[in-house]
Amino acid sequence: MAERSMRERMLAGEPYIADDPEIARDSARAMRLTHAINLADPTDRDTLRALFTELLGAFGEGAEIRPPFRCDYGFQTTFGARSFANFGLVVLDVAAVTVGDDVKLGPNVQLLTATHPLEPGPRRDKWEAAEPITIGDNVWLGGGVIVCPGVTIGENTVVGAGSVVVASLPANVVAVGAPAKVIRQL
Repeated sequence: MAERSMRERMLAGEPYIADDPEIARDSARAMRLTHAINLADPTDRDTLRALFTELLGAFGEGAEIRPPFRCDYGFQTTFGARSFANFGLVVLDVAAVTVGDDVKLGPNVQLLTATHPLEPGPRRDKWEAAEPITIGDNVWLGGGVIVCPGVTIGENTVVGAGSVVVASLPANVVAVGAPAKVIRQL
């Protein structure tokens, strides 16, 4: 059996070396497209839709992401129908990032799938991994929310501005804080 490429390892959620040439090509593609997105006329919705459709794994009908926008690869991210992201969305989509339908993301939200070894040697050798993020339908993340690797946020949940979500949240709750804690049922 042939050994997997670093890109195949990354896509399978296994540890990989980040500066692999194949991965670098995927990253360069995303950088070119995000650069075009961030330079586009922000009122030209057709151009922005075409660029996001090319960049992302899926970009739902009626979805909108306001530039500036940054991501690692793009093709690992799906953005649901009628979902909206305000200015400054950052998606480190080393693993899959799934944003459901009718989601609202405040300004400067960060969806971070990347993980790094705690041990200094492997980290110095550029080993990385990632865990997927899933944002359910009709979720609202307030401004500046950070969602960490491996988190799932259940449908209809609201996360208060500035919160850091380090563990999965159930559906139909309000959560706030760093780390985010459920404070009420909806």
